[in-house]
Amino acid sequence: MVNPTRGILYPARLPEFHRLPAPADAADLVAWFWIPEWDIAPGRSSRQEVVSYPALNLVVEPEGVSLSGATTRVSHRDLRGRGWAVGALLRPAAVPALVEEPAALIDTEARVDAPGLLDAVTAAMESGEGHRERAVASFSRWLGERIGRPGEAARQANALSDALMGEDAALTPEEAAMRLAVSVRTLQRMTHRHVGLSPAAMIRRRRLQEAAQLVRDEPATDLARIAAELGYADHAHLTRDFQSVLGIAPRMYRSASAVDSAAGEAQAQHPVPDAADDDRRPDE
Repeated sequence: MVNPTRGILYPARLPEFHRLPAPADAADLVAWFWIPEWDIAPGRSSRQEVVSYPALNLVVEPEGVSLSGATTRVSHRDLRGRGWAVGALLRPAAVPALVEEPAALIDTEARVDAPGLLDAVTAAMESGEGHRERAVASFSRWLGERIGRPGEAARQANALSDALMGEDAALTPEEAAMRLAVSVRTLQRMTHRHVGLSPAAMIRRRRLQEAAQLVRDEPATDLARIAAELGYADHAHLTRDFQSVLGIAPRMYRSASAVDSAAGEAQAQHPVPDAADDDRRPDE
């Protein structure tokens, strides 16, 4: 798996949060599972802003099951009370069996009628020590039964995702198409069918995730160097990407992250019961 905080804009604010790898028999269907658990004091709420991966998430919560589409902007969710969620970041191979037109779910979600999945994951999450691993196992079994073994087209869609989002990913759609020995037009059709976004949009989202992580984690690194490292034309393009999606300039985000991290460390050393109106949210 990639860095567990990639895509999470303010990791210091997270409630208890885990990313678990998919079991071997579900590795073609799920990139990883993500499980937040929270217990927020009455009258309080908790938010975490997220630059989500360009992928779909199948999410189980006590209230039901939902399928969330890829996003084109920063997303958030306010947590209240006590709860949990078990989400699967879906690989492209899993998508056609769950939704006919993934583009229709961009920036939104739809309820999924899956009582068997809901019951199995809920029972696992309430089962005591080892509950997260049991929830992942139950989730994986359900996906395997629902989707079956991916065919050649589905495996090629996964290879496409790896070329656009994986380690040493392509910097342009043309480069990704060359690696996969397909045309750019074929690449576009595949991402539309399996993700709902264009290849260029997926690349932009990956670069922005990486940029946000570097801006946050390497405060001494010059922003122009980060821009060059990630394939931006210049510092101005990085700033424009930040502002259009995150609504904040890189330097302001760097400052806000430093303040947030310092506050998180202080609270960890000197916890104050029920002290936080601190806007937290788990992520995909």
